[in-house]
Amino acid sequence: MHIVIMGCGRVGSTLAHSLEDRGHSVAIVDRAAEAFRRLGPHFAGRTVTGIGFDRDVLIEAGIEEAGAFAAVSSGDNSNVLAARIAREIFRVDNVVARIYDPGRAEVYQRLGIPTVATIPWTTHQIIRRLLPEGAEPEWRDPTGTVRLAEVHIAPAWVGHRVSDLEQTSGARVAFLTRLGEGILPHRDTVIQDGDLVHVIMREDGIEKVEAAFATGPEDV
Repeated sequence: MHIVIMGCGRVGSTLAHSLEDRGHSVAIVDRAAEAFRRLGPHFAGRTVTGIGFDRDVLIEAGIEEAGAFAAVSSGDNSNVLAARIAREIFRVDNVVARIYDPGRAEVYQRLGIPTVATIPWTTHQIIRRLLPEGAEPEWRDPTGTVRLAEVHIAPAWVGHRVSDLEQTSGARVAFLTRLGEGILPHRDTVIQDGDLVHVIMREDGIEKVEAAFATGPEDV
């Protein structure tokens, strides 16, 4: 996948190397050319000097073929504006914006802009939003038998009930994150576009759960 990053500070440079190590192509944008020194000599991706929410700059960075975009500059407004352009103008599927103000982050999340506030921020969380495959563990019981995990669901599950997911996967849906809010679902709760699904499952059943969630209900 090609991924565009706006902001080459400590966050952006670390993110760029982490994504390259995973085999993805990376372009990073920063208004200050000297910021690219943080990348070091081993960075093989593309560097673009310019304003990260400028359309021509984004096109130069390869946004038109990008599968993901991360706005991690030092400005909340710039990050949100760039994230909206990536999603609404260039139709990038996986977009995330780093926000310093947790209160504002919640507002933007409600507007459908995936955000990560600075206080709980980690590179791992950013990558999770850019590469949403597999099950990401959030808690394990002391015996290592049961885990709570956020599991990526295929778009084909949108419009289906939580009970359908549970019956197919054998896991129990603990809660959903919808527009930045946690909700406790019931059997007839319908999965909506953008929902993050958190499930309780056995460690030895992870592969079955991931396979069920990654395919549509008609394919399992």
